[in-house]
Amino acid sequence: MSTKPNGPDPLRTKAETQLARAPETDGTPRPAKKLLHELQVYQVELEMQNEALRQAQVELEESRDRYVDLYDFAPVGYLTLTREALITDVNLTGATLLGMERSQLMHHRFAHWVAAEDSERWDRFFVSVLQDDERQSCELVLKRGHGSIFHAHLDCLHIKAGNDGNSVRISFTDVSERKQALEALRIAAIAFESHEGIMVTDACGVISRVNHAFTRLTGYSMKEAVGRTPAILSSGQHDRDFYQRMWVTLNEQKYWQGEMWNKRKNGKIYADWLTISAITGDGGNITHYVGIFSDITSNPESSAEIHRLAYYDSLTHLPNRRMLFDRLRQALAASSRNKHYGALLFLDLDNFKTLNDTYGHSIGDLLLVEIAQRLTANVREGDTEARLGGDEFVLMLENLSENTQEAVIQAGLIGEKIRDAVALPYIVQGLELWCTASIGVSLFYGHEASVDELLKHSDFAMYHAKNEGRNGIRFFDPEMQATLVERSALESDLRHALGRGQLRLYYQIQVNNERCAIGAEALLRWVHPERGLILPEQFIPLAEKTGLIVPIGVWVLQTACAQLRDWSTNPATHNLQLALNASALELRQPDFVEQVRQALSTTGINPALLKIELTESLLVDNVSDTVAKMNALKALGISFSMDDFGTAYSSLAYLKQLPLDQLKIDQSFIHDLGDNPSNAALVQAIILMGRTFGLDVIAEGVEAEAQMEFLNLNGCDAYQGYLFSRPLPLEEFEAFVVQVDAPEVTAALNPGRAKHRYAQLG
Repeated sequence: MSTKPNGPDPLRTKAETQLARAPETDGTPRPAKKLLHELQVYQVELEMQNEALRQAQVELEESRDRYVDLYDFAPVGYLTLTREALITDVNLTGATLLGMERSQLMHHRFAHWVAAEDSERWDRFFVSVLQDDERQSCELVLKRGHGSIFHAHLDCLHIKAGNDGNSVRISFTDVSERKQALEALRIAAIAFESHEGIMVTDACGVISRVNHAFTRLTGYSMKEAVGRTPAILSSGQHDRDFYQRMWVTLNEQKYWQGEMWNKRKNGKIYADWLTISAITGDGGNITHYVGIFSDITSNPESSAEIHRLAYYDSLTHLPNRRMLFDRLRQALAASSRNKHYGALLFLDLDNFKTLNDTYGHSIGDLLLVEIAQRLTANVREGDTEARLGGDEFVLMLENLSENTQEAVIQAGLIGEKIRDAVALPYIVQGLELWCTASIGVSLFYGHEASVDELLKHSDFAMYHAKNEGRNGIRFFDPEMQATLVERSALESDLRHALGRGQLRLYYQIQVNNERCAIGAEALLRWVHPERGLILPEQFIPLAEKTGLIVPIGVWVLQTACAQLRDWSTNPATHNLQLALNASALELRQPDFVEQVRQALSTTGINPALLKIELTESLLVDNVSDTVAKMNALKALGISFSMDDFGTAYSSLAYLKQLPLDQLKIDQSFIHDLGDNPSNAALVQAIILMGRTFGLDVIAEGVEAEAQMEFLNLNGCDAYQGYLFSRPLPLEEFEAFVVQVDAPEVTAALNPGRAKHRYAQLG
């Protein structure tokens, strides 16, 4: 019976085809000719089969070589053991790990390369592997041929082959480095939880980890500390020079240690012995700082110092807020007994911030010391002069007259004496300086008002004195009380406005020279159920003073990003850039960058469509932190505009440092363009400055065609103001943008240019 499959044999068919093409030999008998043909066909068929076999042999050898390479040069050592634990096979990696030639390992017991301390454990483990069909793992200390040891991880599998040909396959790797790393981490973890406080920050000084001792010593939990900076511990007892010297040493030597006064969460001041180490990466750049500190307040000297720091201002050595409040409570009790009036005088220096920034903080500090000395020299014995902080001082007068009018006169005379003394010139390090003070006065009689209320009354009166021209004295009166009550009510309502959904965003369009919409500024409005629409100038200062501006700012950011997401599906609005205002308090929040990043991630908007407007005055304090946060946001794709440009002194000083995209000309310069040539020159200078620094320039408060004409001729890029639209609620704004983008409306809004006196001002 034929063993060939049904159908034609392809090799035979091919052979016959080749012979059919060969020329016939004449004279050969037909049977012989046929037999010869058959033989030739089989010969060709055999040759082709041999060629196929040779090709298969080549492929088989190549496959075997690939397997051998993969087996020998795998990153893992492989062993095959008999039931007696004799090595019958090992790859090149395994031999290298054991430090032996492959031939020296064959037919030797694997136990010979197991360290003595693990010998019994290996024997028990191997028996367990032979009794089980599941993969099993263990870690052993193995010996190399030259005597060194290493930690190895073994994966073992029992292979049953019949006729007692069972074997054990082993893969093993060197895990010594991992073991050492884990041991180092274990030791570090034990050290980290020592009795000394430890905090770890990133290169920007943001705390990433603290230990339990930190929590015990400071009162801040890990959750409260992580994500913030060590400034939460600042006692205010060290000046800028102290920190500057500390950072210079850290940057140069990567190490600093010394005594530092810090403040616990409960407000108590304590002394630390602090050691800071800078951790560098492979490139030499600092990646982390590690601070280790211990409480040394048990020293007698430290206890006395703590009392001084707790109750006295470190710069002027006047009583601080805590001591003032203690003495004021005693004064109220004394007034209640002896029926005499007392008074609080709240002093705030006029334009001190400008002077401080012009001449430097060191000159400003020396001036504060001089002023403190003048206060001490011009008050009565038994009165209290205190510094609340910054350029704010308070005088507490006791034992004034029993008569109200006489007490007012007495307090007024002392206030005038103080005002005149402060206004005299100062000589500070060869500089002649001038400074005045605005003074608010409130009387107290017994316990008619609390300590907090008295301070609030005198503070409020001081603001009236400042608003009335500075260098003056103002008493708190019933009219002020009514205003204060109104402000307190407004503050109470503001605390609930966000939760009750009363805040709204209005949008004012921004256009280019062709009057096409290019963006909008989001402006906050408060829609009160009884008071109606409340403008920002009425409640934003209150929000900043109370700290409510922080949660409100988060809401504005999230709402604006959500609006950009909604606009992305509308052809009329999908390319609009939305500008938001950021307050100083918002920017100082340690998580401000993360808040913006989260809002972008949640909404998925194009970051280039979000613009943050900053005011010049915001940039005066802590410029380095501001620049760092701006750069971090810039890396996300967000742009920045300098709002109210030209209204503060800092323009040129910081302009080159800041990663700005735009300058916004303040509306006060635009308003008087036609009547004030100085404003026209200033506007031209701002536009030129913007072009010099490669920045766009936008003008706000544009209300007249002539103003736009002048700005356009001088190279302004964009405009915002009532000439185009007032701030609109969302629905009205979206409808307005659709109209502006209509060709016929654009033509109507862009009349032919006519010469005007504004255009000739330059």
